Amino acid sequence: FRHTAISDVITYPGNESIGVNMEEIINDVVDPEDLKKFERKYNKELVEGKITTNTQFEYAWALTRSKYGNDIKKGVGLLEELFQQGDEQTQRDYLYYLSIANFRLKDYEKSLKYCRAILHVEPRNHQALEMEKLIKDKMAKEGLLGMAIVGGAAAVAIGGIAALGFAVSKGK
Repeated sequence: FRHTAISDVITYPGNESIGVNMEEIINDVVDPEDLKKFERKYNKELVEGKITTNTQFEYAWALTRSKYGNDIKKGVGLLEELFQQGDEQTQRDYLYYLSIANFRLKDYEKSLKYCRAILHVEPRNHQALEMEKLIKDKMAKEGLLGMAIVGGAAAVAIGGIAALGFAVSKGK
C-alpha cells in the first residue's frame, strides 16, 4: 500500500515544469458522482469493520473538494485522524490537505498554521510556499493579515509539534 502523494493529486497537465497552480487546486470541486463513489467505498469498508488508509484518504480528499461546508468539515476530521496515524511523509501530505480544506472553509488562520507546520520542518517545500503565499494574499485582501501575524507564535508551536511528530514517527 502506498498513500497518494501530494504530487499524485495536484499535478495538472501542462504545469509539471512550472509548478503548482494553487488557485486551480483551491477551486477544484469534486464531481458529485465521484464523491458518491468514494462514500460508497468508505461506507462498505466501515460496515466490514476495516477502513483502509487509502479509502479514508480518497473519501476525505473528495469531501474537502465538495462545494458544501459540512462535507469539507467531515473531510477535515478524516484527515486529522489520518494525520495521527501517518508516517513522516504522509503526515506532511495530510498537513497540506488540511491547509487546503481550511482555506476552502475560509479559516485562513488555521490554513496558514498547517502550512507553516510543513515549512517549519521543510522550509523550501514548494507547494507549502505557494499555499502560504495564496493564504497571505487572501488574508491581506480581506484585512486579516494582522491577526495572522499575532497568531504566528501559535503557528510556530504547531510547527514544533509537527516536527516532534515527524521525529517520533521517524524513530519507529
